Formats: sequence, C-alpha cells, structure tokens
Amino acid sequence: MGIFDKFKSGFKKSASAFTSGLRDIVVKKEIDDKTLDRIEEYLIQSDVGVVAASEIKEIITDSKIDPNKDIAEEIRTILKDYIISLMKPLENNNFFNKKEKLSATLISGVNGVGKTTTIGKISKIFKANGNKVMLAASDTFRAAAIEQLENWANKVEVEITKSSQGADPASVAFKAIEEAIAKNFDQVLIDTAGRLQNKKNLMEEYKKIANVTKKIDPDAPHDVILVLDATSGQNVINQVEEFNKIIPITGLIMTKLDGTAKGGILLAVAKKFKLPIIALGLGEKEDDLQIFEAEKFADAFTQIT
Repeated sequence: MGIFDKFKSGFKKSASAFTSGLRDIVVKKEIDDKTLDRIEEYLIQSDVGVVAASEIKEIITDSKIDPNKDIAEEIRTILKDYIISLMKPLENNNFFNKKEKLSATLISGVNGVGKTTTIGKISKIFKANGNKVMLAASDTFRAAAIEQLENWANKVEVEITKSSQGADPASVAFKAIEEAIAKNFDQVLIDTAGRLQNKKNLMEEYKKIANVTKKIDPDAPHDVILVLDATSGQNVINQVEEFNKIIPITGLIMTKLDGTAKGGILLAVAKKFKLPIIALGLGEKEDDLQIFEAEKFADAFTQIT
C-alpha cells in the first residue's frame, strides 16, 4: 500500500463523515445564504475553526458555482484548494533527511497522545534515511515509559540511553547527547514526561531539559516537536499555545487521525499557528507515521467515499 492509499484509508472516518455531512446540507441546485450559514456552522462543528470556516464560506460566496454541476463536488474542490494553499507552506520534508551534524530533538506532548510510540516511528524513518539514532529516555516519571521506549528501540534497532525511574530527566538527556557525540551519531530523540501543560513545576522541568542540551551545543535543541492527539479536538489549541510559551515549537505531529471523524482540527491549528507539520499518525503500526504532504492530506480529507 502506497503513501496515498494509507492516507485515504487512514482518513476514511473523517472523510466519510465530513463529505456525507456536506452532501446532507447541499441539497439544492444553488447556494443561498441559509445554505452558506449551514456550511460554515458544519465546518466549525468539524473542528476546522471559526477563522478557517469563515474564510471558506467567503470563498464559496465569491465563487461562480455552476448549478448544472454536482454542488457538493464543487464545494469539495474549493475546500481542497483552500487546504493546499493553507498547508503547503507548512510542509517540512527535510526534517527526516540525513543530518550533517548531530541534531538533538525534544519530543513533547501531554499524556496519552502517543508520544513514545511516535518517537519509535520517527526513529525508523530517520534510520531508513541513513541516520544513526540515539533515544534518550527522559520520561523518568514512569518506569513503564522507560520500558516502552526501550521496547521501541529494540524493535527498530536503534540505541537508547536510560536511567532508573525517578532519575533527573535533564541528566539523561545530557548523557545521551554526550554518548551520541562520542559515537558519531546523527540524531538524538529526547522523550519527555507526558506532562499537563497547566502544571508549572512539570513545565519547568521540561524547560530544564532544553537548557541542559545547550551546555553541549548552544543551538540545541535543534528541533522541538509537539505531538498532538486529533481526538482531543479544540483542546489541542491550548496545548500548542502553552507549550510554545515554554520552548518555541519547531514542528507538529498529529496522531490518531484514523480514530476521529473530526480531523478538521489540523486546519484550525495550521490557520492559527502556521507551524511546520512534520508528520501524521494514522495507526499503531511502525509504518503508520506518514510524512506530511499538503496535497495528499487535502485529497484524502475531502475524498468522496
């Protein structure tokens, strides 16, 4: 199965609910004001966000839609073009490339978003592109987190630096980077505790990890990736805002897009923050992390099922 097929399969729930919902609204041969309002309301309910929904409504209003054509298909095309224009500038296909020098990447996110699993999937892509990868088990709050990351390291055959439960997370990150330098590694992925963004002491610990990496390289962390769960809906907006206040985010990965009928939240995030979108999680398998491509996302999300 190719990447496009995986996108289409993974987004089937979102796409089916979304396009069938639009068809239920667009039953006339012309788009009147009432229909426009219903489309806008439906987009907002689909987590697309107020701003994006308003812009899409305006584009539909200004478009000359042929009443002799399939109106729902015409609106689908408008939506697809809107998504591409919004998200194409947010692609970052270079993220997974072979690194010319050691890159330290901080992976963050709240509990339950699939962060550790995502790190394992990222590792596999990095390795496939010729990178020597080191994992840092800096989520020392839970022994299960260390064990889970170690299982992923073994599964995709990359190195891991770990300590015991309760150890200082920043010291684990520091040790991992030191080891990576000594052994000529290309990429260090630092797992962090699944912390709630509104708990100040935990966020200060998160900041400490980033500061410690700068003792080795002033430019570190070279990337700060926030993992988001699509099933959380509008809550992800607050997560991006709060994490970005602590350490500037350089990229987003959204998981569980195969498990929601409201995948429009990625549009809302893109519109509000304009942060690079690195990849999308479409399942639990190690190959289910898809490098983000705006056109494939737009086509899959608006597919007629």
